[in-house]
Amino acid sequence: MKLEIHAGGHVRHISLGRTGSRLRAEIDGRTVEADAVEVSPGAYSILLNGESHEVRVTRLPGGALKLQCGGAEYTAEVFDPRAWRGRRHGALESEGRRQISAPMPGKVVRVLVQTGDRVEAGQGLMVVEAMKMQNEIKSPKSGVVERILVAEGQAVNSGEVLAWIE
Repeated sequence: MKLEIHAGGHVRHISLGRTGSRLRAEIDGRTVEADAVEVSPGAYSILLNGESHEVRVTRLPGGALKLQCGGAEYTAEVFDPRAWRGRRHGALESEGRRQISAPMPGKVVRVLVQTGDRVEAGQGLMVVEAMKMQNEIKSPKSGVVERILVAEGQAVNSGEVLAWIE
């Protein structure tokens, strides 16, 4: 899989391959190998050059990723060249049944839809407050709200399933 990653003012071209837990990445022509395992939703244990690293990944509103490793924090945007054509002509829409997960820990302050409601791709489903900021969680596809698993006022963890869209 080939990706383009924008982070810290730099653009990196990456080619990824995986065999079991072994990850092989070619980054701007340089090859790196590591063992990587997801230990919990959004948390990865990576063994690189004999050193162990714990990396937490959180999806931010708008699609960027927040990466935390040790005391450092990075923001990155990942672009898949296979999706470029679709982005030029409008938003890409997911297909099939999709679960909606909390992108960060916080509290559900508003639920904007009900079970059985018809929604469009990009329509707001609920609002989650984290660090005194309110973030609207949007539908990745057009469809019907199959289930809502949270209620207003409920605390949620990063990666926790909030709803299902069919």
